[in-house]
Amino acid sequence: MEILITNRLNIRLWRETDSNDLYEYAKSELVGPNAGWPPHKNEQESKDIIKMFTKNNDTYAIVLKAENKVIGSIGLHDRKPDITLSNLKQKEIGYVLNPKYWGNGFMPEAVECLINYGFNELNLDLIWCGHYDFNNNSKRVIEKCKFKYRLQKKENVKLLDNKEVTTLYYNIFKS
Repeated sequence: MEILITNRLNIRLWRETDSNDLYEYAKSELVGPNAGWPPHKNEQESKDIIKMFTKNNDTYAIVLKAENKVIGSIGLHDRKPDITLSNLKQKEIGYVLNPKYWGNGFMPEAVECLINYGFNELNLDLIWCGHYDFNNNSKRVIEKCKFKYRLQKKENVKLLDNKEVTTLYYNIFKS
């Protein structure tokens, strides 16, 4: 993926030098548990996660241009929440944002950019987005980006000691 550019953000591949910015928000109890993973324990864990992001090539850094700082991450993942639509070319958007930057419209800006990329560059038919039923911040982003509610599933989150959650799934079609 090339760098994607919005008015205020650059969305790009992760760099090892981003580990301090990642750790700044990944250590927060407000971030990881709402996305399905435990808070990072130290900067080394964030470095290891960046290596995984780089290897998997499906999660990108969100850089605030004004500060040249990574303030979050966003990805397009190979997931198909509804098997009845598995014939369609699809991915699921996932995202997290540093709580210091909540409430500024950065995440809808990044999500809309990735939707355009998914439909126009990857030629997807369908893009999913989901959130746990207790994550109202993610729900607001999904609504602002005009996704439509489709289904919910009870799931156990392995990285959170098999905590049972209800995930609400939304999607948007290219058409």
